[in-house]
Amino acid sequence: MSNLMELKNINKYYNLNKDKLHVLKSLNFDIEQGEFVMIMGKSGSGKTTLMNSLGFLDRFDDGIYNFNGEDVTNISENKKSELRNKYMGFIFQQFHLIDSLTIGKNVELPLLYKGGVPHKERKELVEKYLKLVGLEEKINRFPKELSGGQQQRVAIARSLINDPYVIFADEPTGALDSETSIQIMDILKKLNEEGKTIIMVTHDGDLVKYATRVIRIKDGVILEES
Repeated sequence: MSNLMELKNINKYYNLNKDKLHVLKSLNFDIEQGEFVMIMGKSGSGKTTLMNSLGFLDRFDDGIYNFNGEDVTNISENKKSELRNKYMGFIFQQFHLIDSLTIGKNVELPLLYKGGVPHKERKELVEKYLKLVGLEEKINRFPKELSGGQQQRVAIARSLINDPYVIFADEPTGALDSETSIQIMDILKKLNEEGKTIIMVTHDGDLVKYATRVIRIKDGVILEES
């Protein structure tokens, strides 16, 4: 497998009043295509900042970040947005569905942002990915009519609609009960087995069995990889 991401001496800082908070400290690691990487750590460890920066929702302050063979360390916001929409899908703890839109329209949104996809093709893709997560019959329902687990499955379908190289999942089971969490993790594992790269942030040690690789982080430093 080839490297999808390469990080070389990466640092991230936040300005806190007059102080400079060193959030990520000299990180060096690669992520190969097809891996299921779990980034673990307690609250404040830097794990979400790391994931957001890998996914172009934030940026690293120094070091070198290569994505898909390209140095993306200092690319523009427009370029970040372009790469994010083309290659990346996102799943969050709180689902981030739009209550006023049907399930189908929520899943379709990334295609509308992308542009250039005919209506018929958009409809077929929405139906395909809702079927994949077992919610094709809910296409005309609204988010508040669904359970938390169903809403997270909608979010997974939405993350897949552009056929991304990598899916970022930030505590995707954090708001769910144990049984529903297993259902969500089984979907992510199946996607990984089909070739999708998954990068997931969690503090739940019970979930490590789903990963092909675990990166443990504390105070912005990688403690171990396994």
